[in-house]
Amino acid sequence: MKCMYCNATESRVIDSRPTDEGLAIRRRRECVNCGRRFTTYEKIENVQVMVVKKDGSREAFDADKIRRGLIKACEKRPVGATEVDALVRDVEQQIFNSLDQEISSSRIGEMVMERLRTLDEVAYVRFASVYRSFCDINTFMEELKSLLGKPGA
Repeated sequence: MKCMYCNATESRVIDSRPTDEGLAIRRRRECVNCGRRFTTYEKIENVQVMVVKKDGSREAFDADKIRRGLIKACEKRPVGATEVDALVRDVEQQIFNSLDQEISSSRIGEMVMERLRTLDEVAYVRFASVYRSFCDINTFMEELKSLLGKPGA
């Protein structure tokens, strides 16, 4: 780490503390050359994951898009913000743990719906209606039948 005062490359760490809820480390350093102190922060570098959309275009993964969709689906439902945040973190973690640099938007949608189904069935149907773009009442009824577990009903 270069000293910001004299550009020397040698420094020693005086103190280290976790910050940002353990997502980063704050290090207090002292330059070996000039003796001045400075602070550095160390955090994990996230690999940029690209989302391949239905039309073939690509964009950077954005967990906030998932959060916004979930908030809309869970509107007026007994689902708290902490549950939505936990679901988003879970999906985000699964995406980054896959180590793939690209993931399809349909796979992300399936991951979200898989978790949302156990959280709140009404929110699941709302999310699915937008995500799967139900074009008529029959496709919507098929989804409801599969949700109820009565394929012949």
